[in-house]
Amino acid sequence: MQHDTHHGRHDRHSGHADHSAHADHADHSDHASHADHTGHSAHSVGKVGWAMAARATLHCLTGCAIGEILGMVIGAALGWGNMATMVLAIVLAFFFGYTLTLRSILKAGVDFGTALRVAFAADTLSIAVMELIDNGVIALWPGAMDATLADTLFWGALAISLAVAFVATTPVNKWMIGRGKGHAVVHQYHH
Repeated sequence: MQHDTHHGRHDRHSGHADHSAHADHADHSDHASHADHTGHSAHSVGKVGWAMAARATLHCLTGCAIGEILGMVIGAALGWGNMATMVLAIVLAFFFGYTLTLRSILKAGVDFGTALRVAFAADTLSIAVMELIDNGVIALWPGAMDATLADTLFWGALAISLAVAFVATTPVNKWMIGRGKGHAVVHQYHH
């Protein structure tokens, strides 16, 4: 209520009743240079929708899933143990996650060095969280680490672990995009 009282006193003060002298503050013509960014307002720093975060996470999930499945298939085919297979799957998840982002940035005509830096900045935290959750679920799931490619348990645990990782990583991507990081950096190159 104290706030309203101050406004009342301010209105009664005759020296401050007319703010027309400050009309130049209302004129935003000096901001015309920002007009070309109107189509990108959804990617700006600040309020970010869950749909945008989910799309970024789905992009990340696609690369992670390709790497995870390929790593597990290669590890199983070569007769590797659980740890070696998991390490290969994680390395390939990062590789394919970065590759998908690199592909889209390079299509925008960006040089390889810049595209690589953008991919690392955009995807590293997202992929790391996704891999931590995904592999954590599989490691904790009874029998999942010993399941073979022919077992329903293997594919069921993998599908559920990726779904849990998607749900856990979406808020991370929302937070990063809201601060102009993560996939917000990638969107600068999509015109």
